[in-house]
Amino acid sequence: MNKFTIAVPASTANIGPGFDSAGMALNKYLNVQVIEQETWEIENHSPLLPSVATYTDHFIYKVAKQIAEKYGKMLRACKLAIYSDIPLARGLGSSASAVLAGIELANQLCSLSLTLEDKLKLATEIEGHPDNVAPVIFGGMVISAVMSHQSIHYFQLPNLDLDTVVYIPNIELSTEAARSVLPNSFSRDDATAASGISNLMIASLISGDYNLAGKMMEQDVFHEPYRAELIPNYQMIKQEAKSQGAYGTVISGAGPTMISFVPRGQGTKIASFMKEKLSDYEVDALVIDQTGLQVHQDLIK
Repeated sequence: MNKFTIAVPASTANIGPGFDSAGMALNKYLNVQVIEQETWEIENHSPLLPSVATYTDHFIYKVAKQIAEKYGKMLRACKLAIYSDIPLARGLGSSASAVLAGIELANQLCSLSLTLEDKLKLATEIEGHPDNVAPVIFGGMVISAVMSHQSIHYFQLPNLDLDTVVYIPNIELSTEAARSVLPNSFSRDDATAASGISNLMIASLISGDYNLAGKMMEQDVFHEPYRAELIPNYQMIKQEAKSQGAYGTVISGAGPTMISFVPRGQGTKIASFMKEKLSDYEVDALVIDQTGLQVHQDLIK
């Protein structure tokens, strides 16, 4: 009988102008402890997880069942003990983490031997785009694109000499609501400007010019100008973080969380300062998770 744990990091996406294509794994985690047994049982051990009436209603189970059936397999029964410090509907990739946990659960229980690319394709089919799921799988910062023939290409950036600070308000914002305020199209001039800003941000991150990268991430044209009104304290957070040495501050995913990219080793100091400005927020100094999804095996004897 197998016992194993699936550990899945949180993620931030867009990072300003990298709309639906740039993402980064962060060191908040969804952990799923799995023990095979004769019947299904799921226990949620975190107030951040939604309550469900039966195991068949649990999102992770439903994803695992979907993947198993796709490969003509049946899930073996087990007990899941689920722990999470990733807040729901806050722009930190809770959905992507749950999707990957479900895919990995099926992979382990059904011996599917999925490659990392297989997991990326499956997760993207469920999520709709790879910006969050790619860094959750690979770790670090990943740029990804879905081509017209549905193939997915990605590039994992070298380790970045950065830390982050996240500002999590006590409100939820669904991706659907955040997308509803975006324009359906852009003029050629706006699209050209937005593309150039995004390209320069990525090039600056790779080269280690974090001052320029921070400047570019705050010049987004694709989504931040439209979503700013949905984000509490949007301008104040950007200005106060900048005063403390942050390179740049942007909306995390669809929001309402915001995230600052700061010099390595400065996260705790800046987070402490920002907590005084945002007493009703959860303010956390986080580091970039470089490993992505992990499975820890433990055979029961």
